[in-house]
Amino acid sequence: MTASAVQPGAFVGGRALSRRGALFGGLCLCCLPTLGRAAESFTLEEVGPGIFVRKGLIADASSENGDAIANIGFLIGKTGVLVTESGGSLADGQWLRAEIAKRTPKPVTHVVLTHVHPDHVFGAGAFLADKPVFIGHSKLTEALSARGEFYRSRLIDLLGEERTGPVVYPTMSVAETAEVDLGDRRLTFTAHGPAHTTSDLSMIDSGSGLLFPADLLFVNRIPSLDGSLKGWLTEIERLKAMGPARAVPGHGPVAVDLAPALADLSGYLTALRDGTRAAIAKDVPIDKAVDSVARDQRDKWALFDTYNGRNVTVAYQELEWE
Repeated sequence: MTASAVQPGAFVGGRALSRRGALFGGLCLCCLPTLGRAAESFTLEEVGPGIFVRKGLIADASSENGDAIANIGFLIGKTGVLVTESGGSLADGQWLRAEIAKRTPKPVTHVVLTHVHPDHVFGAGAFLADKPVFIGHSKLTEALSARGEFYRSRLIDLLGEERTGPVVYPTMSVAETAEVDLGDRRLTFTAHGPAHTTSDLSMIDSGSGLLFPADLLFVNRIPSLDGSLKGWLTEIERLKAMGPARAVPGHGPVAVDLAPALADLSGYLTALRDGTRAAIAKDVPIDKAVDSVARDQRDKWALFDTYNGRNVTVAYQELEWE
């Protein structure tokens, strides 16, 4: 294991990372890697009792925004704090850790790693000193082992090493479902089949009834396909069957009505599926399909021109052999 792929108890720089060793850097604001001007406008909204969420920027990662592009936040329970998303870089995670400290002295006992993408997991390094349980899908360790160092090198190119942070692996894996009890609220986790990625994990809070589907739900920002198109449409039906009325999406507003948000997402993914199938049936090559499939969705989604072509490519590769 390298120093950049850190698990609690691992050796870093020739010494063990002790259970209560390093001081929490977020308590020393002068030493925090900066998020730049983007952090000046960040706020946390209380979307339910003891549930705080920050809206991520509708942008791609950059040196200016510190990869603070996902919705991140935390839940305060009787026995401790659960971080729902850790942020997209060490700098982003340390910003979140400092915000937690402003609101409660309770320990951070759990950090959820909802899937492999860097904007959702690279803030985890800011919580290593808390020694929480890092919760992830049973497929997440495999995905991080395959991609983590690549993502990290790309972030270092953008942010510099001190702002990027380590790859952190889950210490609790969810293969089907699992529960965490925070004393006055219970969090129920569901491991999903290949959809947005191969390692998507959702969570429902018993206290508020809120669903936290992470990037299984995009609102306003175009979805990015990195798993299975057909699987994602299946998992949308699974999310509906869970029964919550409100959700905290991975990107978009901090909380939304679930049914219309899923309808919009399903509308795009269905257009992507049907358009790709039609292109394949007409022997349209993939390099031409990217310019035509799902174009009627363009005005409905931010960053459409950045991601739709990639989505078509992934969809084409999945559907051409069905």
